[in-house]
Amino acid sequence: MFTKETYQKRRDLLKKQVNSGILLFLGNDECGMNYTDNTYHYRQDSTFLYFFGSDYAGLNAIIDIDENREIIFGDELTIDHIVWMGTQPTIKEKSAAVGINETAPAADLKSYLEKAVKQNRTIHYLPPYRPEHQIKLFDLLQVHPNIAAKNASVKFINAVVNQRNYKSTEEIIQIEDAVNITADMHLAAMKMAKPGMKESEIAAAVQEIAIGAGGQLSFPVIATINGQTLHNHYHGNTLKSGDMMLIDCGAENGMHYAGDMSSTFPVNKTFTQRQREIYQIALNSHEAAIAELRPGVKFKDVHLKAARTIAEGMKDMGFMKGDLDEAVQQGAHALFFQCGLGHMMGMDVHDMENLGEVYVGYNGEAKSTQFGLKSLRLGRELEPGFVLTIEPGIYFIPELIDMWKAEKRFTDFINYDKVEEYKDFGGLRNEEDFLITENGARLLGKPIPKTIEEVEAQRS
Repeated sequence: MFTKETYQKRRDLLKKQVNSGILLFLGNDECGMNYTDNTYHYRQDSTFLYFFGSDYAGLNAIIDIDENREIIFGDELTIDHIVWMGTQPTIKEKSAAVGINETAPAADLKSYLEKAVKQNRTIHYLPPYRPEHQIKLFDLLQVHPNIAAKNASVKFINAVVNQRNYKSTEEIIQIEDAVNITADMHLAAMKMAKPGMKESEIAAAVQEIAIGAGGQLSFPVIATINGQTLHNHYHGNTLKSGDMMLIDCGAENGMHYAGDMSSTFPVNKTFTQRQREIYQIALNSHEAAIAELRPGVKFKDVHLKAARTIAEGMKDMGFMKGDLDEAVQQGAHALFFQCGLGHMMGMDVHDMENLGEVYVGYNGEAKSTQFGLKSLRLGRELEPGFVLTIEPGIYFIPELIDMWKAEKRFTDFINYDKVEEYKDFGGLRNEEDFLITENGARLLGKPIPKTIEEVEAQRS
């Protein structure tokens, strides 16, 4: 937990930005896996953590801007809770630690809001991303789940985004801590992988490092020899000679800040020749994107620079042809690079994605609907304080290749005969985390092996 002054400053700035009304913060509750008492790992709502710091289930809060009141609502633990959970600070003690002096029982929230509704006061809430939030909004404000997200307060969303997008010095320290743990996870995977092992063994090893460092995973581990599946959480395959292993994993540290990195390496000690060639194209794209990072540059343009670099490499190898500028503009490169170059990162590995990419990553501007480009989560102009990922990749997805070929799509730009030869290639990417500075960008955390020589040195 940061100092109470940090949380007070955050709430004061939020009140100035929204200016009037009541701000409703819904904390997360426990959630049973298969019955009530067998719960999933608990994770508090990130915006609740950001403004109130209380990492406990069963809490909700309001900031009443007009009456200058800040209240956390929740019920104190009974002796039955203490028997099973141990001694816990009281809600009043938890609240005082972040500068909140007023607390109330959970049931009082409904009466507080009912009174405000009768007075025709504005109640701002954020888009619900859990069923429990939808139920709470229905109970508290009679907002039907079907329209809850649509009726969320855009003013409240923008005010939160305009704080959380800019990482403070103390936040950067926490993010770097998470990134360093993440780097250790990748280094361990690189060193241990060998033919005959299961993907699940690699996944278990990296998760052990995250938990051993006092935190958790920032998202489910991707550890796969089938890198062409972008979010592949299946871990049942056996590593074989000639395979490549793609790891995409991250740690969430004790303060709930995230790291997110990807690495690709051969299961053998060295890459095959065709693996080396494709890997180098992706690495060239990665470095080209990093070179563009600085304030004032639109991240969408950085993404397109990375895409153009991939297209150049694929043309040199005979996969693409024709006018590459036109090919990228039309989206032909997305046969190989289907996802976005990167995303914001902070307390959420895709920071504030629950509030809406259009606000977080596009500053209210509409996203593209073009295949590939529509998956770019960040397109806005970069500013100092932004933390983001760089993660271009090259993926040969057989079903996508078959579909585009059958539809004769982009035949002016794609040599399908050559592509057919690589349908079994799989996919690869590297990923690093960067802070946008006043003059450029800085890599966060310790670097992991990235060049072919560095990766192979880890495999020897």
